[in-house]
Amino acid sequence: MIRKVDHVGIAVSNLDNALKLYRDTLGLKVEHTEDFQGMKIAFIPVGDTEIELLQPTDPNGALAKFLEKKGEGVQHVALRVDDVSKSLEDLKAKGLSVIDEKPREGAGGAKIAFFHPKSTMGVLLEICQRD
Repeated sequence: MIRKVDHVGIAVSNLDNALKLYRDTLGLKVEHTEDFQGMKIAFIPVGDTEIELLQPTDPNGALAKFLEKKGEGVQHVALRVDDVSKSLEDLKAKGLSVIDEKPREGAGGAKIAFFHPKSTMGVLLEICQRD
């Protein structure tokens, strides 16, 4: 069911400053950036996974609230699945608490669903399907 770690989402307060670290210091290449649902996102491939840098653009959004409460750092871990709808139902049936009752469109064109950290040992867990 789970194929690999698709990406790690890292909340940042300033995307340009974060890119100085990941691109300029570490030498990683930015695949692309996009504005999506109150966030500015940079996608950085590392091997067969990605780092997803997330800067809030909506001061009232969930990401801005996360930064205010916890500061910069890992915000979520995304696992790649073949069928997000089936995986969502299977994991829900196994007792995981869902944030998304149904899959939805995510950044980069993925189909995604999130599980609440209270049921995943404190980690905001995402499953994603890329066609």
